[in-house]
Amino acid sequence: MAKQPLPLGTWGTISSHIVHRDAKGRADRFEAKARYRDFDGRTRRVTAWGKTATGAANNLRTKLTTRTKLRGSAEIKPDSRVSVAVELLLAEVKELGEQEVMAPGTYQTYRYQYDKNLAPRIAEVRLREVTTPRVNDVIKAIREEVGAASARTCKSILSGALSLSVRHGALDANPVREIKIRPGKRRQPPRALEAEERDAWFELLRQDKRAVRADLVDLCKFMLATGERIGEALAVTWKDINRETGEVDCSHQMQRLRGQGLVRRRVKSAAGERKLFLPQWALEMARTRWRAGTSEDSPFFPDSVGGFRDPHNVQHALRDARRPVGGQRRIELGRTLRSHRRKAGLTQVQAVSKLGWRKTRISLIETGRVRLAAEESVMLADAYRLSNGDRAALLELTELAGMRSLADELAWVTAHVFRKTTATILEDAGQTPRRIADQLGHSRTSTTVDDYIGRRARNPEAAGHLEDALRSVHEQDRLASGDVTP
Repeated sequence: MAKQPLPLGTWGTISSHIVHRDAKGRADRFEAKARYRDFDGRTRRVTAWGKTATGAANNLRTKLTTRTKLRGSAEIKPDSRVSVAVELLLAEVKELGEQEVMAPGTYQTYRYQYDKNLAPRIAEVRLREVTTPRVNDVIKAIREEVGAASARTCKSILSGALSLSVRHGALDANPVREIKIRPGKRRQPPRALEAEERDAWFELLRQDKRAVRADLVDLCKFMLATGERIGEALAVTWKDINRETGEVDCSHQMQRLRGQGLVRRRVKSAAGERKLFLPQWALEMARTRWRAGTSEDSPFFPDSVGGFRDPHNVQHALRDARRPVGGQRRIELGRTLRSHRRKAGLTQVQAVSKLGWRKTRISLIETGRVRLAAEESVMLADAYRLSNGDRAALLELTELAGMRSLADELAWVTAHVFRKTTATILEDAGQTPRRIADQLGHSRTSTTVDDYIGRRARNPEAAGHLEDALRSVHEQDRLASGDVTP
């Protein structure tokens, strides 16, 4: 007798297994899975994760219960609340993320923005009560109270949920369609590193022992050589680099996902799955980094134990590089202020609370990472109740330490600036917008170009232009290390 299928909206046995162990070999991540018969009659495997086998199984049960409730609920009706439509949309987004049709981070972003900003303002409104003016008031409030970026995300959530309601027949039209969001401020033009600024940036990194230990010199050079995003660069393995031809497979990225930890996954768009060619100097760098016996699956830029690096941690290291410990005067000023604060009986938290500053400001000043303005020095002298003599000495030292450093001049540099620099170099060299877009993994530059030029076209000429522009940066490291082997 044939095995009977699962009833609609039910699931089979839940099983769990280990998917990750920590450095000591202890299991710290589990995956639970079960067969689920959906309301379209198809049976699918559904998974969830947790730090323990029990936790993963409980997360899966919650997920399956929610899925059954949403999929088995009645059709959305005009009297349904907005929250019902949004939850259905979020369930779809989450499933598409698990199937890698959408980026997994999209669900997390939507869930956070809905719970924090949209739900308190419109969740209990019935669909028949939703009008363009009412939605406009909600989005406008979010724009003014939170920011333009959050307003745009909330608009996308509402648009998707109300579009779903139109398909269910609960609405005749999507009231979000006519809403426009005013930009928060005038958009600044893209800024790339000029040749002198590139030299200054790498000089700054080479002088910073922390940046050298964090392997930022080679990482920044690699991002300039390819135009990759930081998460893409950190996902490159030795298997992805052809050390003979210099071709690099840029089809993956590193991403930290809630409930899953750090994962290596395919890039979110087809345009991002591309093949690039390294400039000759970057290929030489790759050959120099190679060590016999290295696993082909190991990352090109490993962490201290040979695993993949977290983009958030690398971003933090880059921020530290932009604000390294300053000159001797700035360090002396920081120590002096720390001494005065302690004599006043204040902790750093108490000091920033008293002054109304950001919570990290005192720490940055006392470690010499930022310049102290004269007005801030006066505020600190008042807060610490300094004597006239100590106050005068502090103001004099503040003036001496206030001279701008190289790090101050490069404080605007972020990881994304390297992509803009790569694009600018190629544009200056006469590369077409389509070729530059293919190099960076952008989907399109314009509808016309997209219609007749193939995407993800390989572009070996780009390596030549990047070779000419950035060879000097690499040569300085080769000469310093004594490595002259091509």
